[in-house]
Amino acid sequence: MQGQTASNQCYTQGAFARPARIPERIRIRAFGPFGGSTIALDKRSAKSFIRINDRIRAREIRVIDENGEQLGILPPFEALKIARERGLDLVEVSPNAVPPVCRIQDYGRFLYEKEKSERAARKKQKVIIVKEVKFSVTVDDHDYQTKKNQAVKFLQGGDKVKASLRFRGRQMAHRDLGYNIINRLIQDIGEIAVVEFMPRMEGTILHAILAPSKKAEGQKKPQPPAPQPQAPRPPAPPVQ
Repeated sequence: MQGQTASNQCYTQGAFARPARIPERIRIRAFGPFGGSTIALDKRSAKSFIRINDRIRAREIRVIDENGEQLGILPPFEALKIARERGLDLVEVSPNAVPPVCRIQDYGRFLYEKEKSERAARKKQKVIIVKEVKFSVTVDDHDYQTKKNQAVKFLQGGDKVKASLRFRGRQMAHRDLGYNIINRLIQDIGEIAVVEFMPRMEGTILHAILAPSKKAEGQKKPQPPAPQPQAPRPPAPPVQ
């Protein structure tokens, strides 16, 4: 029995054991004269791939020199010859054009300028944040004014506002009270807000999305004026 158990154990744990599951990966099968090979690609690197010099495979390209003047439509080898005579590179700047557009320039400087422009574009991008203002069915007038002023402050700052109201227990039988509160808020700040999503129910929560209008962006709080320098005091009279 021990020998049979050992043989069964070898059968289950040996070459016939089920291999561990390998996670799926994105692969590309490339075939060549000496067989095939699997190449792993990164989407970001494929997106930022730029053909230069000998990597340009188009039959004809439209060439622009380093001064911005068009040299016409040339074969890639002729354009590359001109670029090397000038000590520069041939860079494909518009691969989707017909024919592709290539520019004679310094490839290192091209990458530097491209990264610099992308970095400047990211700085100019404005991140819009959705800030939530919560109400309740039993909100009194003072709390409502506080919440409304808070929403106005967010809108004037360029952010979106999510006005939400949660129904608790038996309050679900009086949904009209919640709709009245949210609709009142929309009417009170209608001059500086645009309704992106009208009030709607999701489970036990009623909410609406408000976005700042152009008028709200123009009503930002002005900065206090700089203090003006005071006039010098006249000298005190001498003591006799």
